[in-house]
Amino acid sequence: MGKLYKQLTDDLTGFIQRQKLFFVGTAADDGRVNVSPKGMDTLRVVTEDRVVWLNLTGSSNETAAHLRENDRITLMFCAFEGDPLILRLYGHARIFHPRDAEWDSLLPLFPVIPGARQIIDMSIDLVQTSCGFGVPFFEFKAERDQLEKWAEKKGPEGIRQYWEEKNQISLDGKPTGIVAE
Repeated sequence: MGKLYKQLTDDLTGFIQRQKLFFVGTAADDGRVNVSPKGMDTLRVVTEDRVVWLNLTGSSNETAAHLRENDRITLMFCAFEGDPLILRLYGHARIFHPRDAEWDSLLPLFPVIPGARQIIDMSIDLVQTSCGFGVPFFEFKAERDQLEKWAEKKGPEGIRQYWEEKNQISLDGKPTGIVAE
């Protein structure tokens, strides 16, 4: 059954590295709670108490808006094959944009993916496992390529314009900081 840890173990790090999908949960001080699925080889374990992931351009930018107001964050991983397991990472995060100095030192951790808009840097303060007995088996077939093709077609200027039009304000009207203020 479930266990609590102060940091990631080697086994849990290995589990994270094998996952094709994870979920991000954030909330501002008020308004909606957001849960977003993430994939595409965008997460890296840096140390036993720190992970970073490359946040790609999408239809909204809730995580960024929430982290500007409240830096609490939860990541969840589920075993869809092999032994059952659910893993949650609780902590606090900072967000870095291409204009930030930290961007250049963190970006080389990831493959080149068109439309990269932020890097989220999470400090873990609690790790929790639970059984995962109710999580069904799924077979991974392949990554979808639509997001990359869409971003390539738009090009850097088209992506920036998309950020200006679609990614500056959250569903609750909170600023995301995607465009320099």
